[in-house]
Amino acid sequence: MKLIGITGGIGSGKSVVCRLFQVLGVPVYDSDARAKWVMAHDARLRDELTAAFGQETFTPEGQLNRTYLARVAFPDPAQLARLNALVHPHVGRDFAEWAAARQQEGHAYVLKEAALLYESGAYQQLHQVITVFAPQELRQARVLRRDPHRTPDDILTIIGKQLSEEEKLKRAHHVVYNDDEHLLIPQVVQLDREFRG
Repeated sequence: MKLIGITGGIGSGKSVVCRLFQVLGVPVYDSDARAKWVMAHDARLRDELTAAFGQETFTPEGQLNRTYLARVAFPDPAQLARLNALVHPHVGRDFAEWAAARQQEGHAYVLKEAALLYESGAYQQLHQVITVFAPQELRQARVLRRDPHRTPDDILTIIGKQLSEEEKLKRAHHVVYNDDEHLLIPQVVQLDREFRG
């Protein structure tokens, strides 16, 4: 079974492309959602996070205190690196278990969706990577429409923390253009044929 990564900058449309693959019956692992699940449910990781960031990391009811963690980790590159170094190995194991189960079900390939596929090192587990590309102005406009709580500066900050589009394109095995000029469905159908081949 092939393990295919799918990445792209904020607002590129990764989720839309993943939904098209799902319509074709392809299982998709959402790294962001699974990371949140693993942080809340993996006892060893909970202990590691509490030791690194303090008791406030989890509420008295045992829920992950995302607001606190974001406030402590995101502004400080060293703390963010520390958080990622704790979380990514656990998510990597979770993905490996998930992929093994999909292989048992007989799937030809699966997708791992991750914004930070390269930054986290997760691409090393995969056979190929798809980058979803859209120009920055279009991505910013999409995010402002989707997330009214964000400012243009917020979006630029997030973009600044992600690998550059040029670098993503250079490293990609495949590119899906979600730029309002190319049709998405034929691109996805073509890749699906290739991966099943």
